[in-house]
Amino acid sequence: MTFRPDKVSQFLSIFESSKNKIRSFPGCMDLELHRDHNAKNIFITYSIWENEKALNSYRNSELFRSVWPETKILFLEKPIAFSNVIVEKISIA
Repeated sequence: MTFRPDKVSQFLSIFESSKNKIRSFPGCMDLELHRDHNAKNIFITYSIWENEKALNSYRNSELFRSVWPETKILFLEKPIAFSNVIVEKISIA
């Protein structure tokens, strides 16, 4: 997500007030916020969900409907979302 530089602190405030609600949403197994090393207005939220049904339940929830409108008005560019499936996980023995 690329935010208007003057709106980054507003986004961080929204995330701070909603992160525990999102993380405790049924089916959410992990939630992280990443920031680009060089571009301080680019962020990624990384979440792991039990399954697609749990993710869609969140996307259709009142929580999402309250957080998303506040967030999307802060964007500088259209956000990009990905849903991934692990193909292979490599661990060091």
